[in-house]
Amino acid sequence: MRSIITILFCCACAAAAEHKTQNIIFVMTDGLRWQEVFGGADTSLVVKKDVKASQDYTKGADSALRREALMPFLWSTIAHQGQIFGNQNLGSEAYVTNGLNFSYPGYNETLCGFPDPRIHSNDKVLNPNRTVFEWFNGKPAYKGSMAAFGAWDVFPFIFNEPRAGFPVNAGYTPFLAMPMTPRLELLNQMKAESPKVWDDEAFDAIPFYTALEYLKAKKPKLLYISLGETDDWAHAGNYAEYLNSAHRVDEFLAELWGAVKGFGDFRNDPSLTALELEMIVQWVEGGAPEGDPAFLAKPVAQPVTVNPKLRWIAAPRSVVKPMTLTAIRASGPTEVSAYLPNGEVQHLLWICDKQSNWKQAYIFREPVTLPLGTKIQVTGATVEISEGERR
Repeated sequence: MRSIITILFCCACAAAAEHKTQNIIFVMTDGLRWQEVFGGADTSLVVKKDVKASQDYTKGADSALRREALMPFLWSTIAHQGQIFGNQNLGSEAYVTNGLNFSYPGYNETLCGFPDPRIHSNDKVLNPNRTVFEWFNGKPAYKGSMAAFGAWDVFPFIFNEPRAGFPVNAGYTPFLAMPMTPRLELLNQMKAESPKVWDDEAFDAIPFYTALEYLKAKKPKLLYISLGETDDWAHAGNYAEYLNSAHRVDEFLAELWGAVKGFGDFRNDPSLTALELEMIVQWVEGGAPEGDPAFLAKPVAQPVTVNPKLRWIAAPRSVVKPMTLTAIRASGPTEVSAYLPNGEVQHLLWICDKQSNWKQAYIFREPVTLPLGTKIQVTGATVEISEGERR
């Protein structure tokens, strides 16, 4: 392991007067050099037979263009919305201190925070040290809300899974620590049946998409993902595949970023702080600043709405003959649901706040048919329904 590139996604939400990180996704890729990350593909390392395979990454003499070609998401999104460290040409340097430039000692130091002379090989020996993940898992607020996934099959030993108390899945071992999904079942089958280029390490797509299934299902507070193809292809002297693997790491990060944005607690939005919320309240109460009329859109003529003729009756508790509703209204805050004989539930109306002088009728976009035997549940104010003509 000559180097490890580490990426952290820290997802924040508003808390007190400042943003507070609540979820962390810790991504590492083994063997990826800082030279390619910050300078792009090194044309001097591209052998003649790989020129065509590497041409998408080697265009242009500008290192900034080459690095964006190799890892476009890293440089177009993470660099602008986050922070990137490790460009040694600019004096940003980080090293392990264990004196051993290979995997297990490096992962121990990275995940535990200190070197240990007892960790001096890549043998499958349970780590005597606690990783930061195990430390977090010992805290009530985080217990049971984390998992680790890796391409290399030594990770269950690095994390000391039996003692750590959270799922660690790596290599070709099937993942069985959550309810099975069709995609997870396929991933487990691929682990068992796909060709193995390396006996101890699966292709990166396998642990990545297994971790993604876990992320979608469990929404953990801490998630660790380790990839390894960049290291394996580098050891094999295949620079073209090394570059392809680095590019796939970038694609994985983009997919992970998109998935994170789509989950409630993991939503990657710049949440408003208490100070910003107070500013908005002051604008609303004191009058928001008036904009420039020159930027107003031109008025558009609105079609005249013809109010339908409606006949109102009190909402019955049970439907004794089929009904087709066209509108509904209530005298105050209320919730109205229809329980159909087939077990389906249709939520007809929910008003959280209503003023006594409101006379609004809510007209359904499409008539709502309630078959015989439907039960109507009203919670709150008096409700009336209409089967009147719609125009």
